[in-house]
Amino acid sequence: MQPSAPPARPTDAELLELAVATAREAAGVVARGRGTAGEHVDVKSSPVDMVTAVDRATEELVVGRLLGARPDDGLLGEEGGERGGTTGVRWVVDPIDGTTNFVYGLPAYAVSIAAEVDGRVRAGVVLNAATGELFTATLGGGAALSSPGREPSPLRCGAPDGLERTLVATGFGYRAEQRRAQGAVVAELLPRVRDIRRYGSAALDLCSVAAGRVDAYYERHLNAWDFSAGALIAAEAGAVVTGLPGRPFGDPLGIAAAPSVAEPFVELLARLGA
Repeated sequence: MQPSAPPARPTDAELLELAVATAREAAGVVARGRGTAGEHVDVKSSPVDMVTAVDRATEELVVGRLLGARPDDGLLGEEGGERGGTTGVRWVVDPIDGTTNFVYGLPAYAVSIAAEVDGRVRAGVVLNAATGELFTATLGGGAALSSPGREPSPLRCGAPDGLERTLVATGFGYRAEQRRAQGAVVAELLPRVRDIRRYGSAALDLCSVAAGRVDAYYERHLNAWDFSAGALIAAEAGAVVTGLPGRPFGDPLGIAAAPSVAEPFVELLARLGA
C-alpha cells in the first residue's frame, strides 16, 4: 500500500484569509470588553505592564479559531505560551497590542496575527480594534489598508529627504531602568529629527510606517508577537526593516524606516547607543 502524500502546504492567501477572519472576530470580543476593561487588570513584568481579562479571552478565541481550522499548526501567543506543531506553520498572536491604550480608552489597540512557514513570516494582519482599520500583507504580495466604508488601498511608506524632516515613532520598556536609558536616547534624537510620536502599540507603529503616517520607528525589548505581523506589513510597503548594523530586527533593536533615510537613521541610533 502506497503511503499517503503529506498534506499540501497552505498558500499565503489562504493563511491570510484565516488570519483576517480570526482577527475580525477577535476585534469584536475586544470591542465588547472595552466598557469593563479596567475592572479585571493584572500586571506582569512590572507594575505598569498590564494584562486584562479581555486579553486572555481574546487570545483564547484566536487560538481556538486558528487551531480549530488547522489543528496541527504551532502557535506562539503573548498570554498563552508556545505550542509545537507538525506542519511547518506557526501562528504568532498578540490578542491586544496596546493594552494600556485599551484600558484607558485611547483608540490605538490592535489584534495582531502573523503566519510563519518554516520560520519565515508569510502573512500578517494588524486590526485596530478601536477604529476598524485593517492592515494586511503577504510575503512578496504587497501591503494594504482596509477601513470601514472604504475600499482597500495599497500601502507605501514615505520618502522624507533628510533626518531633519523625519517623523519618528518609538516605544518604551516597562522597567524604570529601561525607560531611563531610552529617555536619554530620545533627548538626543529629538533635536535631529522632525518630531517624536509615541502611540503605545508596536504593531500599529510599524503599520504607521507602512502607511506613511510616520517615517521611521525604533524600539528595544520587542517580542515576536509585538512585531511579526507589523514588520511584514512595513517591509511589503517598501520600508527598510532591520536592526542595528550587522544585527537582525529586534536583536536588540527593531527599526523600520523609509528607504530615503534608513541608512543615516540606523547610523544615528547606533551612535546614540539606542
